[in-house]
Amino acid sequence: MRTFLIAGNWKMHQNVAETKAYFNEFTKLVSKAPEGVSILLCPVYTSLHAAADAASSVDGLHIGAQNLHFEDKGAFTGEITAAMIKETGADHVIIGHSERRQYYNETDETVNKKTKKAIEAGLTPVVCVGELLEERKEDRHFDVVRSQVVKGLEGISKNDALKTVIAYEPVWAIGTGETASPEQAQEIHAFIRKELAGLYDEATAAEIRILYGGSMNAKNADELLSQEDVDGGLIGGASLKPDSFSEIVHFAGKIYSS
Repeated sequence: MRTFLIAGNWKMHQNVAETKAYFNEFTKLVSKAPEGVSILLCPVYTSLHAAADAASSVDGLHIGAQNLHFEDKGAFTGEITAAMIKETGADHVIIGHSERRQYYNETDETVNKKTKKAIEAGLTPVVCVGELLEERKEDRHFDVVRSQVVKGLEGISKNDALKTVIAYEPVWAIGTGETASPEQAQEIHAFIRKELAGLYDEATAAEIRILYGGSMNAKNADELLSQEDVDGGLIGGASLKPDSFSEIVHFAGKIYSS
């Protein structure tokens, strides 16, 4: 049985002092990850050290970065390498988030390069895929997601694919308050798992966790996490509030144990 991963993407929020205050509150609410649940929080680069230090007191709590560069060094002003992330104590990294694709020209090719570099460095990549509103309206969402999955994992072996996490984020549901229905989420997650089986095999596909990343919060998490192929969430706004995020973590624990 796959375990849950409840991940928080803080985006460009929370300085070091705010990060420390957050963990001081969160660790009172979650002293240990529930059985069958891993927790991941992804702060801004400047807060990675502080977050990793605070997370060390909670079993099952991981820290990740929000992006990396696919080169080991060079003239890439403003970028950060996998090794730099690793030395902060972080062990995950988000790759190909829709905001990176939209604002910073991230492509399936760069997602693929970054995923390979993360695996090489011993980081767990959370590879994001998902369609725009117009692509769903035009009934192209399956084609878009298939292309992103196939190109994002191109040249990645079965053993390395098992080290990845996929996050489906319908772009039309990010930061809008809109959420895919549990049925819509299950449909596309099952589709992604089928594509993974085609790329590798059914056993491999059955092991890879697929997260839902479109406005999950404490009000809708229970229904979404109860879907067969939804293995957790990549959560934005709700992850900035310790009480809301901890509630989602506990929902996952109850579902896993039921």
